[in-house]
Amino acid sequence: MSTENEGNEGTGAESASSVPSAPPVPADAPQAHPQDTPPAASHPDATETRQQPVHPAPEQQPAAPAPAPEQTAAFPTSPQYAPPAPPQSAAEAGWPPPPPAVPAYAHGAHGGGGGGPVWGPPGGTHTPEAPRKRGAGGLVAAVVVAALVAGGIGGALGFWAADRNDDSGSTTVSASANPQDLKRDPGTVAGVAAKALPSVVTIEAQGGDGEGGTGTGFVYDKEGHILTNNHVVASAADSGQLTATFSNGKKYDAEVVGRAQGYDVAVIKLKNPPQSLTPLPLGNSDQVAVGDSTIAIGAPFGLSNTVTTGIISAKNRPVASGDASGGSNSYMSALQTDASINPGNSGGPLLSSGGAVIGINSAIQSTGSSGQSQAGSIGLGFAIPINQAKTVAQQLIKTGQPVYPVIGATVTMDEKSGGAVISDRGTGGTDAVTKDGPAAKAGLRAGDVITKFNDTPIDSGPTLIGEIWTHKPGDRVTLTYERDGKSATAEVTLGQRKGDS
Repeated sequence: MSTENEGNEGTGAESASSVPSAPPVPADAPQAHPQDTPPAASHPDATETRQQPVHPAPEQQPAAPAPAPEQTAAFPTSPQYAPPAPPQSAAEAGWPPPPPAVPAYAHGAHGGGGGGPVWGPPGGTHTPEAPRKRGAGGLVAAVVVAALVAGGIGGALGFWAADRNDDSGSTTVSASANPQDLKRDPGTVAGVAAKALPSVVTIEAQGGDGEGGTGTGFVYDKEGHILTNNHVVASAADSGQLTATFSNGKKYDAEVVGRAQGYDVAVIKLKNPPQSLTPLPLGNSDQVAVGDSTIAIGAPFGLSNTVTTGIISAKNRPVASGDASGGSNSYMSALQTDASINPGNSGGPLLSSGGAVIGINSAIQSTGSSGQSQAGSIGLGFAIPINQAKTVAQQLIKTGQPVYPVIGATVTMDEKSGGAVISDRGTGGTDAVTKDGPAAKAGLRAGDVITKFNDTPIDSGPTLIGEIWTHKPGDRVTLTYERDGKSATAEVTLGQRKGDS
């Protein structure tokens, strides 16, 4: 699977070697489509009529009392549920009365009758139609109208009685002001975020050529080392400026300690670190299970200190990613999450529900295509497992360069080959299988198709590289391969390569 790195970096990243057949490129952000503006809603007042009692004259026999002038009280009602004004007489409107106007949210975006509710401003006033054939439908409509009108009268009488008899003021209930009631438990998202945010930084990288971008990192140790992605700091690695801003707004200059392009991991260090640094606790990414809760912290599109949540959607997801220029390619056996990850989240921590770092957010899958706009989250984010990132970070802090485990063979980068095919020739015309290397000692040859790495199926060259790089030099692994239509296995002791080539 090819994806794109999702840092807010510019286009000044360095070029890289061979890439998958469909090199990852940034995608267009979803285009907004203008919607028709719904008509302004008309809010008719619901009215009720009460008759004043008329007392007969004492000196003569009471006659039929003449109706007193009508007294009308208007009570505002919710615009969605306001019934139409009742007809003046049965002769004018017929019986039963027309059904009430349909609430505005029951119509489609353009006044259609279907498609589900539309949560927006209510539409214009609906004019009731003339009564149709009387029957069961008319009876139901009449009952509905009667219920609404009765509800209005009951509400009016209740309000009148309360207004006359209740002089005690407001009847609202205030929430408790006890600080204990506002405390967030450590296991909640709010509790985890409150504890982790002071250890997360927003990184601004500015290259000597003016190119750069924004990413994220987190405190790795008390000496001031910050762990992040290579593609976040690559533009300022040789000449440029790096700054790290904490959640409290304090900004510090930083410098690159080391970076690993293939792993997409980098370590920077604050030049004058504060004494109160608190490293984030590192978890065990091997123990993560599909369905576990995740919390991502970063600066999507420059919005620092943003917290999003999700779950682990998959493990050991083979991912080949690159920057906007098609370079800086990296390969990983990633943790997949549906937590919202966007450009600027790169290098930020992916946390477990307990607040431990289980991965470094690095790439996203997008449905867009190449263009000037950056793609956004569609719920397919990928993080470098922290167990691998920790090993790389220790290498970078100690020596300034990464160490890669290798099998000593060059494989094709075709993602649809049904396996990792050992090439006929290596880079620069060299042998595809290094003489006296691990693959050669195990009997592998050019043209062999590696289909399994230990118990993990291999469908392409990038998948094989991602699996190899989850191990360390010296690890002994089992390769299953096909040659001339026959399957065989080989035991291989991984070699090593220092630095990016």
